[in-house]
Amino acid sequence: MIRPKLEFLSPETVRRAIDEAYELLWDPGVRVHYDEALRLLGDAGATVDMSSRVARIPRSLAEKAVETAPSSFYLYNLDGEPVVHYGGDDVHFDPGSAAIEIADYEARQSRVPVTADCEDFVRVAEMLPQIDALATSIVCGDVPQSMADWYRLYLLLLYGRKPIVTGTFAIETFAIMHELLVTVAGSAEALAEKPRAVFDVCPSPPLLWSDITCANLIDCARTGVPAELVSMPLMGATGPATVIGSAVQHAAECLSGITIHQLAKPGSPIVWGGSPASFDMRTGTTPMGAMATMMLDCTYTQIGKAIKPGGLPTHAYLGMSDTKIVDAQTGLESAAGAILGALAGVNMMSGPGMMDFESCFSLEKLVIDAEIVGMAKRLVAGVDDSEEPLALHVMREVGHAGNFLKSKHTRRSFRKEDYIPSEVIDRDFRQTWFDKGALDINARAHRKVRELIAAYEPPPLAAEVVRELVAIATRHAQAVGLDRLPARTIER
Repeated sequence: MIRPKLEFLSPETVRRAIDEAYELLWDPGVRVHYDEALRLLGDAGATVDMSSRVARIPRSLAEKAVETAPSSFYLYNLDGEPVVHYGGDDVHFDPGSAAIEIADYEARQSRVPVTADCEDFVRVAEMLPQIDALATSIVCGDVPQSMADWYRLYLLLLYGRKPIVTGTFAIETFAIMHELLVTVAGSAEALAEKPRAVFDVCPSPPLLWSDITCANLIDCARTGVPAELVSMPLMGATGPATVIGSAVQHAAECLSGITIHQLAKPGSPIVWGGSPASFDMRTGTTPMGAMATMMLDCTYTQIGKAIKPGGLPTHAYLGMSDTKIVDAQTGLESAAGAILGALAGVNMMSGPGMMDFESCFSLEKLVIDAEIVGMAKRLVAGVDDSEEPLALHVMREVGHAGNFLKSKHTRRSFRKEDYIPSEVIDRDFRQTWFDKGALDINARAHRKVRELIAAYEPPPLAAEVVRELVAIATRHAQAVGLDRLPARTIER
């Protein structure tokens, strides 16, 4: 079987891009606003100017960090099973994040989401087999902002069993989120051995690391929790206007992050990821559904896979749309991104359910996107040419009668040869469509959302684990002035 694959760059161009990225680490260097990271770099041989907070990183130092970073690792579910493989060309999807608004079905205006919305999101995402991992996709507006990051994770741990893509909004909240994860895992050692979550860590373009992102990088490394770099140059605004130029900047930012991370603890898992975008000069927006954005994602993925023998694990924000409601443009942009990313072999794509420049979430879009994901995964599975002979035996069996429906070969093959979608995708006769209510895809997706929520069953968390999670969340919520958690009682 030959796996279909997409590459935008020649091997020579990849090498040139990598060389230039290493050069950028030395000149102009990387600005780092965190003393601990500057100390790590300086002690390892980087030239550090404390007044400008610029570190000039020698290529040899960055290459050593790349060598110690693992080429692959797994994320595990609640049952301790390896579910997501970051490495090679394996492809997985998680919902996009982090939405500060939610789009209700048929509403023209979005609104601020609350705890109940996040709970329903987890229920739906858990029930979609095409979606490999959860994400802290929804920022709840009914809790203080200072607890919004860890509160999302708390809800996912209560309601979900899939692996999790998450991240912090502050330095101090990593410790809270790690405490929640350890509670479910049983110990810090168990969590490091079988990580349930990966943490997004975002440098600021161009070539700048804030105190929060550096602290998160170092904390992830030292606890053994995987980190996912999310470099995001904006083409023509905070990065070069060309795809290849911004890909070089992306590579330099990732290399600097890997260096800090591996200096904190060599061998800790880290992902070559990002959320860059083109910049629309007409509107000043950053379209995630633009073709140049998708090309940049696939291009930096190709560079990450070539940065060393075996490459590095990869990630991208793909499969999302810039629309404000679920419409034809939503499907166009989401499908294009998911399919291109799958062909590029991006290990984890964050995007299903997300629209409006990564700011708004739709449960109906998530259900539709799950079907897109199913098709994308079928595409990269390729054409199975293992049968011997390829077709002679079945063609001769059926002969000129032409009825392959009765053939054992058909019964054995038809399910695996095509992705068979749910009724969210209409493939019926027109009269049957009318008989079923003549619903458009948004209406069918809404019906599916309600069905999934009704069919959801909570994960089998031990009662003492639930009590400890609630106690941790209550304690930290009360510390910021929230006496009572808005989360609903969980029946198990």
